[in-house]
Amino acid sequence: MNPLSTEKIFDFVSKKNFEKIKALADDKQTPFLLINLKKIARKFDELKKYLPLAKIYYAVKANPNGDVIKLLAKKGSCFDIASIGEMRQLLSLGVSGERMSFGNTIKKAVDIAYAFENGITLFTTDSVNDLKNIAKNAPGSRIFFRILTEGSGADWPLSRKFGAHPDMIFRLILKAKQLGLVPYGISFHVGSQQRHIGQWDSAISQCKYLFDTLKNEGIKLQAINIGGGLPARYLQPTQDIEVYTDEIMRFLEKYFGKKLPKIIIEPGRSLVAESGVIVSEIVLISEKSKSSQHKWVYLDVGKFSGLIETMDEAIKYPIFVETKKGHKDLREFILAGPTCDSVDILYEDFKYQFPKNIKIGERVYILTTGAYTTSYSSINFNGVPPLQEFTF
Repeated sequence: MNPLSTEKIFDFVSKKNFEKIKALADDKQTPFLLINLKKIARKFDELKKYLPLAKIYYAVKANPNGDVIKLLAKKGSCFDIASIGEMRQLLSLGVSGERMSFGNTIKKAVDIAYAFENGITLFTTDSVNDLKNIAKNAPGSRIFFRILTEGSGADWPLSRKFGAHPDMIFRLILKAKQLGLVPYGISFHVGSQQRHIGQWDSAISQCKYLFDTLKNEGIKLQAINIGGGLPARYLQPTQDIEVYTDEIMRFLEKYFGKKLPKIIIEPGRSLVAESGVIVSEIVLISEKSKSSQHKWVYLDVGKFSGLIETMDEAIKYPIFVETKKGHKDLREFILAGPTCDSVDILYEDFKYQFPKNIKIGERVYILTTGAYTTSYSSINFNGVPPLQEFTF
């Protein structure tokens, strides 16, 4: 893969912002992440424009930075939480429990009780034991029931672990009513960075089946939670957000007509990914033998310090090397992180091309890294502190 030239990088970040990034990075020790809050605000406004009927619940796990949370809260976002830790952070920032949904289907009974005590009355489930825990510890709450989706077409699939077959969901909803809970709607997630828009079609058709079948049982579901999955701009091109939202609306109207249920969406990556740039540095350049075709470039950031989504080379970030020699005379390199773990290889099969005479100490800019980087960063592996994050 050819590198981002000085001109090509401006397809991902404006020249003005890149100069600002370089200025902000000038006196900081790498690695660190810079987050452009204005970019997130624009992404939020864009989603509201193209999908105005949907209530936005930002997926906090994507980037829990306090400045990001405060920005989105001010713009009217609600929040999808996955743990009590996320709930506590939101509460400390002035976000009430009424604006939160506990979307993780795997949770302790004590956490359900604590969330309920703090105003959370919207939960998601996919199992009978979790449902019983909710009934006991959050009585009368509204419940989303998560259906199992295939996840094919997503760069980062979320299938198998979450959700249940529609027939199982049908029985869970009947059980929820018996337990005094409010069967509120159906939720799904088509997989993160989903490239096949038709996956929403399949999931919404299953929602329609359940809506109709349960109506015959005297249960009127009210809402669909279409989860996340909207893409960000990495190396491989995707359709614009407007194409996705137009198709999602078409699928909804195909199955539900003009009388649509309430719609909730839980964007994470699509709101924050493009706002972020990791600034890194080349630690070492080496080769394994005199006959080896590819040299290795070791960065001071790797899988354990924020780039876990390079696992199986799933997410391919736009990468720019700042070199005084320009971007001519290219060669392919293998990219790896700095830790003493052999898993810490970023790209070995997928080859990036950089100037052949890059040097140790030169800076590397990894773009579209505003999502799932700091939140995935390890606490102290190899004694390396978590990835620093700055907003501007």
